[in-house]
Amino acid sequence: MILEGEVVTTFLTSLVLVFLAEMGDKTQFLAMAFAAKFRVSVVLWGIFTATIVNHFFAVEIGIWLTRVISLHYIQILASASFVLFGLWMMHGDTLGDEATKYQFSPFWTVTILFFIAEIGDKTQLATVSLAAKYHTFLPVWLGTTAGMVLSDAVGIVAGIVLGKKIPERIIRWGTAAIFILFGLYGLYKVFFPIWND
Repeated sequence: MILEGEVVTTFLTSLVLVFLAEMGDKTQFLAMAFAAKFRVSVVLWGIFTATIVNHFFAVEIGIWLTRVISLHYIQILASASFVLFGLWMMHGDTLGDEATKYQFSPFWTVTILFFIAEIGDKTQLATVSLAAKYHTFLPVWLGTTAGMVLSDAVGIVAGIVLGKKIPERIIRWGTAAIFILFGLYGLYKVFFPIWND
């Protein structure tokens, strides 16, 4: 069981890290593409629905891992994964033709395609890592879901306002650097616990 202050910290950390991970991600571009076709409110509700279900399973997997693997190794894996996410972000994602395939109502089109696009994506893997690290369900689930929806909302608004001329490379590299720093700091705390007092 975690304390109230830790709940808030876990929620905010989950929100911020997934918010950053989603910036410049292919699913954010998918959200922008949907916003060009459908009402923004429909797109955001679809993203919310897809994310809350997707991240529910991701958090469950993360918590399950802590029952199978020692917490010390989980912390190492979680921190290393943040470094890997950062490096992955530097490589960048491509949208492909996911935004063009739809045959349902706008809401279900967004929900289903966003859910599929998010499977195995770095934001889903970040959610698994956060759940494994904090070993708690609700703050991670709500934090990562809020982070996704907020990031995609910012992306949609920025795309509309700036005519979709967002400096993608700058966003991607800055976000990658933040993720790598979080990962390196986590590894530092695991391998040098004496210096953290």
